[in-house]
Amino acid sequence: MDFFLNALWSVTPTVLVGVIFWFIVAAILRADRTERKVRSRIEAEERAKAGLPPARS
Repeated sequence: MDFFLNALWSVTPTVLVGVIFWFIVAAILRADRTERKVRSRIEAEERAKAGLPPARS
């Protein structure tokens, strides 16, 4: 039983660092996606104000 407890304690830091890293990367990707969406919406509004045709994708 002592072997399994030692194995659990040795793997725990790696798993925790991996989970924290995953949350950070997910937050960065979500922020980038949101920023791109907002930027394209603002650009479309500005093009409409200037009387320009919609931008091509």
